[in-house]
Amino acid sequence: MNSIYLTGSSGFVGTHLQSYLSSGYQFRPYNRGEAVFVQEDIVIHLAGKAHDTKNVVQPEEYYQVNTELTKKIFDAFLLSNASVFITLSSVKAAADVVAGVLTEEVKPNPQTHYGKSKLLAEQYILEQSIPAGKRVYIIRPCMIHGPGNKGNLNLLYRVVSKNIPWPLAAFNNQRSFCSVENLCFVINELTHREDIPSGVYNMADDEAISTNDLIRYIAESLGRRPILLQLPNNFVRAFARLGDWLKLPLNSERLQKLTESYVVSNQKIKSAIHKSFPLSAKEGLMRTFRSFDHIGVTTD
Repeated sequence: MNSIYLTGSSGFVGTHLQSYLSSGYQFRPYNRGEAVFVQEDIVIHLAGKAHDTKNVVQPEEYYQVNTELTKKIFDAFLLSNASVFITLSSVKAAADVVAGVLTEEVKPNPQTHYGKSKLLAEQYILEQSIPAGKRVYIIRPCMIHGPGNKGNLNLLYRVVSKNIPWPLAAFNNQRSFCSVENLCFVINELTHREDIPSGVYNMADDEAISTNDLIRYIAESLGRRPILLQLPNNFVRAFARLGDWLKLPLNSERLQKLTESYVVSNQKIKSAIHKSFPLSAKEGLMRTFRSFDHIGVTTD
């Protein structure tokens, strides 16, 4: 049985990954503050400081966790007999705004401390000499979701579950999402297949989804019809600016996140593994939305 040194074991992806791989792997979790010493066959580094939309995280926290901890884990891997290193970066290490489709060939230009800290970790890994017999994978997922997910999808779910009309239907956008099950599937492939080259790989579901379609899928998961309002875009933007001052649920930053396009290509990883993902974008999202009702999202 293969053994895995796992950081971020109690996080969203970590808990799903352990469940997904439970039958074929033995895990040893990293505990914050402990000395890093790898004796396992595989290192999977999931721990990180997530992007803070409330702007309360100090910049140095991103670099301490996303950059320096990654360096420490990777150095321990290089000194060990482990053969595989997998780390979760982010598409935000490459770009905060996407024109067209984001591929691995884009010149990284992150604008936030979160993205910059992730990119610095990537650059450190890529600058090192990798010994023969070792494989190193940097995965850049877009927005990860699944049962137990927290984030903007919960906000959308609350809107639809309370029969509140969706006022942003006039905005046309396309966004890529990443089902946690598809992510776990890819990680599983990387752990045991020696034919997949080391490198940086984007991770996204096959299809990009509009926010209007998200509203439709949520309504479908609830057995309802979506209520889509096409209010003038200028009016909505003015209201969002008012929300900046009055601390309303809809402010300029949230409006941008809900309506911007951010399409991520998964062709590199799909070509490398030569397999289809287990879930389509809609199937993964429907599983996420159906789980919300069971964990009481509507009563928050």
